Amino acid sequence: MGVVPGPELLARARLLVAPELSASLVREVERITGRDAEPLADEVPGDGPLLCVGAALPGPVRAADRLMWFHSVNAGTDPLLAAGPWPAGALLTRTVGRMGERIAQYVVGWVLAECQAVPEYAAQHARAEWRRLPTELVAGQTALVYGTGRIGGAVAGLLRSCGVRTVGVGRTAWSGTPPVGFDRMPSGFDRVIGVDADAEAEAEAEELAGARWVVGALPLTGATEGFFGAGRFAAVRGATFVNVGRGATVDLAALEGALRGGGVRRAVLDVLAQEPAAPDAPVWRLPRTVITSHSAGITADEDVAQDFAACWEAVRAGRRPELAVDVGRGY
Repeated sequence: MGVVPGPELLARARLLVAPELSASLVREVERITGRDAEPLADEVPGDGPLLCVGAALPGPVRAADRLMWFHSVNAGTDPLLAAGPWPAGALLTRTVGRMGERIAQYVVGWVLAECQAVPEYAAQHARAEWRRLPTELVAGQTALVYGTGRIGGAVAGLLRSCGVRTVGVGRTAWSGTPPVGFDRMPSGFDRVIGVDADAEAEAEAEELAGARWVVGALPLTGATEGFFGAGRFAAVRGATFVNVGRGATVDLAALEGALRGGGVRRAVLDVLAQEPAAPDAPVWRLPRTVITSHSAGITADEDVAQDFAACWEAVRAGRRPELAVDVGRGY
Protein backbone atom coordinates (compact mmCIF):
# COMPACT_ATOMS: atom_id res chain seq x y z
CA MET A 1 0.00 0.00 0.00
CA GLY A 2 2.90 2.40 0.66
CA VAL A 3 3.65 4.16 3.90
CA VAL A 4 2.61 7.76 4.53
CA PRO A 5 5.92 9.55 5.24
CA GLY A 6 6.32 11.09 8.68
CA PRO A 7 7.17 14.78 9.19
CA GLU A 8 10.87 14.08 9.77
CA LEU A 9 11.25 12.22 6.48
CA LEU A 10 9.18 14.81 4.65
CA ALA A 11 11.39 17.61 5.98
CA ARG A 12 14.59 15.88 4.78
CA ALA A 13 13.29 14.69 1.41
CA ARG A 14 15.03 15.81 -1.75
CA LEU A 15 12.65 16.89 -4.51
CA LEU A 16 13.37 15.32 -7.90
CA VAL A 17 11.31 16.35 -10.94
CA ALA A 18 11.25 14.87 -14.43
CA PRO A 19 12.89 17.00 -17.15
CA GLU A 20 9.72 16.99 -19.27
CA LEU A 21 7.79 19.01 -16.67
CA SER A 22 7.28 22.63 -17.68
CA ALA A 23 9.22 25.34 -15.89
CA SER A 24 6.01 26.83 -14.50
CA LEU A 25 4.90 23.48 -13.08
CA VAL A 26 8.31 22.91 -11.49
CA ARG A 27 8.10 26.33 -9.83
CA GLU A 28 4.66 25.46 -8.45
CA VAL A 29 5.87 22.13 -7.08
CA GLU A 30 8.81 23.94 -5.47
CA ARG A 31 6.41 26.45 -3.93
CA ILE A 32 4.17 23.70 -2.54
CA THR A 33 7.04 21.76 -0.99
CA GLY A 34 9.15 24.74 0.04
CA ARG A 35 12.37 23.40 -1.51
CA ASP A 36 14.37 23.54 -4.71
CA ALA A 37 13.94 20.83 -7.31
CA GLU A 38 16.67 18.62 -8.72
CA PRO A 39 16.48 16.62 -11.96
CA LEU A 40 14.93 13.16 -11.86
CA ALA A 41 17.47 11.17 -13.86
CA ASP A 42 19.65 8.08 -13.75
CA GLU A 43 22.08 9.77 -11.38
CA VAL A 44 20.78 9.57 -7.80
CA PRO A 45 21.61 12.35 -5.30
CA GLY A 46 23.98 11.40 -2.52
CA ASP A 47 21.79 11.22 0.55
CA GLY A 48 18.31 11.62 2.05
CA PRO A 49 14.87 10.25 1.17
CA LEU A 50 13.55 11.00 -2.30
CA LEU A 51 10.29 12.69 -3.32
CA CYS A 52 9.83 12.38 -7.08
CA VAL A 53 7.36 13.91 -9.52
CA GLY A 54 7.14 12.64 -13.09
CA ALA A 55 5.76 10.01 -15.44
CA ALA A 56 8.49 7.35 -15.21
CA LEU A 57 10.82 6.16 -12.48
CA PRO A 58 14.45 5.72 -13.60
CA GLY A 59 15.92 2.34 -12.73
CA PRO A 60 18.68 3.66 -10.44
CA VAL A 61 16.13 5.64 -8.39
CA ARG A 62 13.90 2.58 -8.16
CA ALA A 63 16.83 0.48 -6.97
CA ALA A 64 18.24 3.04 -4.51
CA ASP A 65 15.92 1.99 -1.63
CA ARG A 66 15.48 5.65 -0.73
CA LEU A 67 12.29 6.40 -2.60
CA MET A 68 9.84 7.83 -0.09
CA TRP A 69 7.08 9.03 -2.43
CA PHE A 70 6.48 9.17 -6.17
CA HIS A 71 3.72 11.39 -7.55
CA SER A 72 2.75 10.40 -11.07
CA VAL A 73 1.70 13.15 -13.46
CA ASN A 74 -0.59 10.59 -15.12
CA ALA A 75 -3.79 8.91 -13.96
CA GLY A 76 -2.75 5.46 -15.10
CA THR A 77 0.16 4.00 -13.14
CA ASP A 78 0.36 0.58 -14.83
CA PRO A 79 3.59 1.43 -16.75
CA LEU A 80 5.26 2.34 -13.44
CA LEU A 81 4.16 -0.89 -11.78
CA ALA A 82 4.94 -3.05 -14.81
CA ALA A 83 8.56 -1.86 -14.90
CA GLY A 84 9.48 -3.95 -11.87
CA PRO A 85 8.68 -4.52 -8.20
CA TRP A 86 7.56 -1.31 -6.54
CA PRO A 87 10.03 -0.13 -3.87
CA ALA A 88 8.92 -1.43 -0.49
CA GLY A 89 7.07 1.12 1.59
CA ALA A 90 7.19 3.87 -1.05
CA LEU A 91 3.99 5.90 -1.41
CA LEU A 92 2.61 6.18 -4.95
CA THR A 93 0.06 8.87 -5.80
CA ARG A 94 -1.40 9.90 -9.15
CA THR A 95 -2.96 12.80 -11.01
CA VAL A 96 -6.62 12.81 -11.98
CA GLY A 97 -7.48 16.52 -11.94
CA ARG A 98 -10.39 17.27 -14.25
CA MET A 99 -9.74 14.18 -16.33
CA GLY A 100 -13.07 12.64 -15.34
CA GLU A 101 -14.89 15.74 -16.57
CA ARG A 102 -12.97 15.77 -19.85
CA ILE A 103 -13.48 12.06 -20.50
CA ALA A 104 -17.16 12.30 -19.59
CA GLN A 105 -17.65 15.05 -22.18
CA TYR A 106 -15.76 12.98 -24.74
CA VAL A 107 -18.07 10.00 -24.18
CA VAL A 108 -21.25 12.07 -24.17
CA GLY A 109 -20.07 13.89 -27.29
CA TRP A 110 -19.82 10.62 -29.20
CA VAL A 111 -23.11 9.34 -27.74
CA LEU A 112 -25.01 12.45 -28.83
CA ALA A 113 -23.29 12.55 -32.21
CA GLU A 114 -24.32 8.97 -32.88
CA CYS A 115 -27.93 9.55 -31.83
CA GLN A 116 -28.16 12.64 -34.05
CA ALA A 117 -26.56 10.82 -37.01
CA VAL A 118 -23.67 13.32 -37.13
CA PRO A 119 -21.23 10.93 -38.87
CA GLU A 120 -23.83 10.07 -41.53
CA TYR A 121 -24.74 13.71 -42.12
CA ALA A 122 -21.06 14.61 -42.44
CA ALA A 123 -20.69 11.89 -45.06
CA GLN A 124 -23.79 13.18 -46.89
CA HIS A 125 -22.38 16.70 -46.87
CA ALA A 126 -19.19 15.44 -48.53
CA ARG A 127 -21.39 13.96 -51.28
CA ALA A 128 -23.58 17.10 -51.53
CA GLU A 129 -26.52 14.84 -50.72
CA TRP A 130 -29.81 16.08 -49.16
CA ARG A 131 -31.62 13.31 -47.30
CA ARG A 132 -33.29 13.12 -43.91
CA LEU A 133 -31.97 10.46 -41.60
CA PRO A 134 -33.61 8.89 -38.54
CA THR A 135 -32.31 10.02 -35.16
CA GLU A 136 -32.91 8.80 -31.61
CA LEU A 137 -33.18 10.21 -28.11
CA VAL A 138 -30.72 9.18 -25.43
CA ALA A 139 -33.19 9.48 -22.54
CA GLY A 140 -34.42 6.15 -21.22
CA GLN A 141 -31.63 4.13 -22.81
CA THR A 142 -28.99 2.25 -20.82
CA ALA A 143 -25.23 2.73 -20.61
CA LEU A 144 -23.10 0.07 -18.94
CA VAL A 145 -19.96 1.70 -17.53
CA TYR A 146 -17.09 -0.58 -16.52
CA GLY A 147 -15.14 1.13 -13.75
CA THR A 148 -16.85 2.93 -10.88
CA GLY A 149 -14.01 5.18 -9.74
CA ARG A 150 -13.59 8.89 -10.37
CA ILE A 151 -13.53 8.62 -14.16
CA GLY A 152 -16.29 6.03 -14.53
CA GLY A 153 -18.41 7.96 -12.04
CA ALA A 154 -17.96 11.21 -13.97
CA VAL A 155 -18.94 9.50 -17.22
CA ALA A 156 -22.00 7.97 -15.60
CA GLY A 157 -23.01 11.25 -13.96
CA LEU A 158 -22.97 13.21 -17.22
CA LEU A 159 -24.83 10.46 -19.09
CA ARG A 160 -27.36 10.34 -16.27
CA SER A 161 -27.95 14.10 -16.61
CA CYS A 162 -29.06 13.37 -20.19
CA GLY A 163 -31.64 10.89 -18.95
CA VAL A 164 -29.58 7.78 -19.60
CA ARG A 165 -29.96 4.89 -17.15
CA THR A 166 -26.44 4.19 -15.91
CA VAL A 167 -25.26 0.82 -14.66
CA GLY A 168 -21.78 0.56 -13.21
CA VAL A 169 -19.68 -2.58 -13.15
CA GLY A 170 -17.08 -2.71 -10.39
CA ARG A 171 -15.36 -5.19 -8.12
CA THR A 172 -18.29 -5.15 -5.70
CA ALA A 173 -22.03 -4.78 -6.16
CA TRP A 174 -24.15 -2.56 -3.94
CA SER A 175 -27.78 -1.75 -3.37
CA GLY A 176 -29.12 0.38 -0.57
CA THR A 177 -26.02 0.52 1.65
CA PRO A 178 -22.28 0.57 0.87
CA PRO A 179 -20.62 -2.87 0.76
CA VAL A 180 -17.97 -3.83 3.27
CA GLY A 181 -14.83 -1.73 2.82
CA PHE A 182 -16.60 1.24 1.22
CA ASP A 183 -17.62 4.41 3.05
CA ARG A 184 -19.82 5.78 0.28
CA MET A 185 -21.66 4.71 -2.84
CA PRO A 186 -20.06 5.25 -6.25
CA SER A 187 -21.60 8.44 -7.64
CA GLY A 188 -23.50 8.79 -10.89
CA PHE A 189 -24.98 5.30 -11.11
CA ASP A 190 -28.52 3.96 -10.92
CA ARG A 191 -27.15 0.49 -10.19
CA VAL A 192 -23.77 -1.10 -9.58
CA ILE A 193 -23.11 -4.78 -10.19
CA GLY A 194 -19.95 -6.69 -9.35
CA VAL A 195 -17.64 -8.94 -11.31
CA ASP A 196 -16.08 -10.80 -8.39
CA ALA A 197 -19.11 -12.95 -7.56
CA ASP A 198 -20.53 -15.71 -9.77
CA ALA A 199 -24.02 -14.60 -8.75
CA GLU A 200 -23.45 -11.30 -10.58
CA ALA A 201 -22.53 -12.91 -13.93
CA GLU A 202 -26.16 -13.34 -14.94
CA ALA A 203 -26.95 -9.73 -14.03
CA GLU A 204 -23.99 -8.51 -16.08
CA ALA A 205 -25.06 -10.58 -19.10
CA GLU A 206 -28.59 -9.19 -18.89
CA GLU A 207 -27.33 -5.63 -18.70
CA LEU A 208 -24.95 -6.19 -21.64
CA ALA A 209 -27.84 -7.50 -23.70
CA GLY A 210 -29.99 -4.47 -22.90
CA ALA A 211 -27.35 -1.75 -23.11
CA ARG A 212 -27.25 0.84 -25.87
CA TRP A 213 -23.70 1.81 -24.92
CA VAL A 214 -20.91 -0.11 -23.22
CA VAL A 215 -18.15 2.12 -21.87
CA GLY A 216 -14.77 0.81 -20.75
CA ALA A 217 -13.08 2.96 -18.08
CA LEU A 218 -10.93 0.27 -16.48
CA PRO A 219 -7.34 0.52 -15.29
CA LEU A 220 -4.89 -2.08 -16.57
CA THR A 221 -4.16 -4.79 -14.02
CA GLY A 222 -3.60 -8.51 -14.14
CA ALA A 223 -7.35 -8.95 -13.70
CA THR A 224 -8.39 -6.55 -16.47
CA GLU A 225 -5.98 -7.43 -19.29
CA GLY A 226 -8.13 -8.76 -22.15
CA PHE A 227 -11.22 -8.18 -19.97
CA PHE A 228 -13.41 -7.27 -22.94
CA GLY A 229 -13.11 -10.56 -24.77
CA ALA A 230 -15.24 -12.91 -26.82
CA GLY A 231 -17.42 -13.91 -23.86
CA ARG A 232 -18.50 -10.39 -22.98
CA PHE A 233 -18.87 -9.23 -26.58
CA ALA A 234 -21.04 -12.27 -27.31
CA ALA A 235 -23.56 -10.97 -24.77
CA VAL A 236 -23.85 -7.55 -26.47
CA ARG A 237 -26.94 -7.00 -28.62
CA GLY A 238 -26.35 -3.95 -30.76
CA ALA A 239 -24.57 -1.63 -28.30
CA THR A 240 -21.85 0.82 -29.25
CA PHE A 241 -18.57 0.15 -27.44
CA VAL A 242 -16.51 3.11 -26.23
CA ASN A 243 -13.13 2.55 -24.55
CA VAL A 244 -11.52 5.35 -22.55
CA GLY A 245 -9.71 3.14 -20.01
CA ARG A 246 -6.68 1.16 -21.12
CA GLY A 247 -6.17 -0.31 -24.56
CA ALA A 248 -4.95 -3.70 -23.33
CA THR A 249 -8.26 -4.30 -21.54
CA VAL A 250 -9.75 -5.05 -24.98
CA ASP A 251 -9.16 -8.18 -27.05
CA LEU A 252 -9.16 -6.55 -30.50
CA ALA A 253 -9.74 -9.84 -32.31
CA ALA A 254 -12.85 -10.43 -30.20
CA LEU A 255 -14.03 -6.87 -30.84
CA GLU A 256 -13.53 -7.31 -34.59
CA GLY A 257 -15.58 -10.50 -34.50
CA ALA A 258 -18.39 -8.74 -32.67
CA LEU A 259 -18.33 -5.80 -35.08
CA ARG A 260 -18.39 -8.03 -38.15
CA GLY A 261 -21.08 -10.22 -36.60
CA GLY A 262 -23.26 -7.23 -35.72
CA GLY A 263 -23.34 -7.72 -31.95
CA VAL A 264 -21.41 -4.47 -31.51
CA ARG A 265 -22.93 -1.65 -33.55
CA ARG A 266 -19.94 0.68 -33.55
CA ALA A 267 -16.71 1.21 -31.62
CA VAL A 268 -14.93 4.35 -30.46
CA LEU A 269 -11.42 3.65 -29.18
CA ASP A 270 -9.41 6.42 -27.56
CA VAL A 271 -6.79 3.99 -26.26
CA LEU A 272 -4.88 1.09 -27.78
CA ALA A 273 -2.49 -1.48 -26.36
CA GLN A 274 0.18 -0.29 -28.82
CA GLU A 275 0.32 3.48 -29.26
CA PRO A 276 0.58 5.15 -31.62
CA ALA A 277 -0.84 2.63 -34.08
CA ALA A 278 1.23 2.36 -37.25
CA PRO A 279 -0.55 3.45 -40.46
CA ASP A 280 -0.69 -0.18 -41.62
CA ALA A 281 -1.90 -1.59 -38.27
CA PRO A 282 -5.00 -3.84 -38.59
CA VAL A 283 -6.87 -1.77 -35.99
CA TRP A 284 -7.42 1.01 -38.58
CA ARG A 285 -9.42 -1.46 -40.68
CA LEU A 286 -11.94 -2.41 -38.01
CA PRO A 287 -15.44 -1.85 -39.43
CA ARG A 288 -17.58 1.01 -38.08
CA THR A 289 -14.79 2.11 -35.74
CA VAL A 290 -13.28 5.50 -34.93
CA ILE A 291 -9.86 5.72 -33.27
CA THR A 292 -8.77 8.88 -31.48
CA SER A 293 -5.27 9.69 -30.28
CA HIS A 294 -5.48 8.95 -26.53
CA SER A 295 -6.79 12.48 -26.17
CA ALA A 296 -10.07 12.12 -24.25
CA GLY A 297 -8.51 13.07 -20.92
CA ILE A 298 -5.33 15.04 -21.56
CA THR A 299 -3.72 16.14 -18.29
CA ALA A 300 -2.95 19.84 -17.85
CA ASP A 301 -0.26 21.36 -15.64
CA GLU A 302 -2.97 22.78 -13.39
CA ASP A 303 -4.27 19.23 -12.81
CA VAL A 304 -0.84 18.03 -11.68
CA ALA A 305 -0.31 21.03 -9.40
CA GLN A 306 -3.77 20.77 -7.86
CA ASP A 307 -3.60 17.04 -7.15
CA PHE A 308 0.00 17.12 -5.93
CA ALA A 309 -0.90 19.95 -3.55
CA ALA A 310 -3.84 17.94 -2.18
CA CYS A 311 -1.60 14.91 -1.67
CA TRP A 312 1.07 17.08 -0.02
CA GLU A 313 -1.41 18.52 2.46
CA ALA A 314 -2.75 15.06 3.29
CA VAL A 315 0.75 13.67 3.89
CA ARG A 316 1.71 16.67 6.03
CA ALA A 317 -1.37 15.97 8.16
CA GLY A 318 -0.43 12.29 8.48
CA ARG A 319 -3.30 11.11 6.27
CA ARG A 320 -3.21 8.73 3.36
CA PRO A 321 -4.03 10.81 0.22
CA GLU A 322 -7.24 10.01 -1.64
CA LEU A 323 -5.15 9.71 -4.79
CA ALA A 324 -2.82 7.07 -3.30
CA VAL A 325 -2.46 3.93 -5.42
CA ASP A 326 -2.85 0.46 -3.98
CA VAL A 327 0.17 -1.05 -5.75
CA GLY A 328 -1.16 -4.56 -5.13
CA ARG A 329 -4.34 -3.85 -7.04
CA GLY A 330 -2.70 -1.49 -9.51
CA TYR A 331 -5.03 1.49 -8.99
